[in-house]
Amino acid sequence: MSRRRVGLLGTVSVLVAVAGCSPQPEDPPVDPPAPDVCDPQQLDTLVPGTLTVGTDQPAYPPWFVDDAPESGAGFESAVAYAVANQLGYEPDEVNWVRVPFNNAIAPGPKDFDVDINQFSITEERRAAVDFSSPYYDVSQAVIALDGTPAAAATTLADLRDVKLGAQVGTTSFRAITEVVVPAAEPAVFNNNDDAKAALRNGSIDALVLDLPTAFYVTAAEIDDATIVGQLAQPSGQPEQFGMVLDKGSPLTACVSAAVDELRDNGTLDSLQAEWLADVAGAPVLS
Repeated sequence: MSRRRVGLLGTVSVLVAVAGCSPQPEDPPVDPPAPDVCDPQQLDTLVPGTLTVGTDQPAYPPWFVDDAPESGAGFESAVAYAVANQLGYEPDEVNWVRVPFNNAIAPGPKDFDVDINQFSITEERRAAVDFSSPYYDVSQAVIALDGTPAAAATTLADLRDVKLGAQVGTTSFRAITEVVVPAAEPAVFNNNDDAKAALRNGSIDALVLDLPTAFYVTAAEIDDATIVGQLAQPSGQPEQFGMVLDKGSPLTACVSAAVDELRDNGTLDSLQAEWLADVAGAPVLS
């Protein structure tokens, strides 16, 4: 399952394969490191006392804002600083470098300590790099054409009487049947291109896609489409994003422990609400 870089605002010029919807493997368990091992003075970073964080250029909303990852604005920028803080680094001890997406996940030494750039965790990629614990479970989202009843939906109940569609065999389709539970049988499509065509021609009222794809479709492919909202996770293992590290990095356990703590204490949920729901206009429907 591959990841799509998306832009919510402005022109999107560089894309990789779309983030998919089939279940992804969970990270193998990692023994938590001793607290003193993860002290910034003990961590074996590229530059002592500094955490070097990579991402691509340009870096798009809602993951980053104004192509300025150092600002702390945008979901992934905020996550990176939260991880750094959890490890004991001050904001001025975080240094950003630009790394093309494919270079970051290629085998070989890295010029970053961690890279955050919507990397889906897959077994194939794990052969070349390390992943942190997942910091984001990819949500499913509903999109509809502006001005339609479906676009005005604010609750799951509002969606139950509209004609919904999704690609067959995907998490998006499961989200329709398990979370929305519509009155009418949802439409199924062989691929997302067919599903988007059905939305454009009115064969369906709304389309369910993974949220990163929904950002891209509404920003760059269907000008008069809008994100109605996110759906709760259906059954099964979701696709997940993780921070990338060099294969066998001495930092992996500490970075994973930091991400785990941010998940456990609610920080990741708060950042998702702030940057993906509130700013990006993708509220969670209930």
